Amino acid sequence: MFTFPIILPELDPIAISIGPIAIRWYSLAYIAGILFALFWLKKCNQKDKFLSEQAYDDWLFWAVLSVLLGGRFGYVFFYNPSYFLSHPLEIFAFWQGGMSFHGGLCGAIFGMWLFAKKYKIDFLKLTDCLAVAAPVGLFFGRLANFINMELYGRVSGSSFGVIFPNGGDLPRHPSQLYEAGLEGMLLFAILLSLQQFSALAKRPGFLSGSFLCLYGIFRMAIENFREPDEQIGFLWAKITMGQALSLPLIFLGIFLIFFRPKKKK
Repeated sequence: MFTFPIILPELDPIAISIGPIAIRWYSLAYIAGILFALFWLKKCNQKDKFLSEQAYDDWLFWAVLSVLLGGRFGYVFFYNPSYFLSHPLEIFAFWQGGMSFHGGLCGAIFGMWLFAKKYKIDFLKLTDCLAVAAPVGLFFGRLANFINMELYGRVSGSSFGVIFPNGGDLPRHPSQLYEAGLEGMLLFAILLSLQQFSALAKRPGFLSGSFLCLYGIFRMAIENFREPDEQIGFLWAKITMGQALSLPLIFLGIFLIFFRPKKKK
């Protein structure tokens, strides 16, 4: 049985170290998320046959490149533009950390659009499949944030919470675990249920829209417990950057949910 506050010990962000080679938990989270998406894409393709063998073999390269570039450039432009304008070479220093989910999502959408055009794939059918798999990667990513003791929550105001070694002496909300639960496990359960049991899931764009809308709602809610980024703080009226970036996702998600694509003649 837990007693609060929980005093978190120093956790090593490096999962495996062999000589000069160090593999971090965050890297493993990315790998786990991408591999699950590849597995899920294969399951979807076995049913609908929308990918050629060549397209499936090439998808991994496109996905990794899109997510990494989008995540990095999103962090640079959304969260710390002034610093990187002064240190432009550090934009490409991926090993120093600094990734943005919203940037990674934009990169993935653009990359998958190019991928769909190149291999003549139905773009929305592709994104509907990947939308169901995406929360698994989010789950592992937030667990890695917790291990790294980063993106922790605000001071809880009571004994409930976790005392992070790098977060002062007061208990804080473990917002990384909140996000792992809502944006990861719960969102995956909802989307999987819709895919398996709802006739609406057959409509192109419905699952993609559901992912965007629900993620945006969950993220905006959890941002109320998460400590704003130090270099930004609040934007206005207690609104964080994460909330500002999530609002357009909700609107885009609603559009896709109710969007009726015209049938090709």
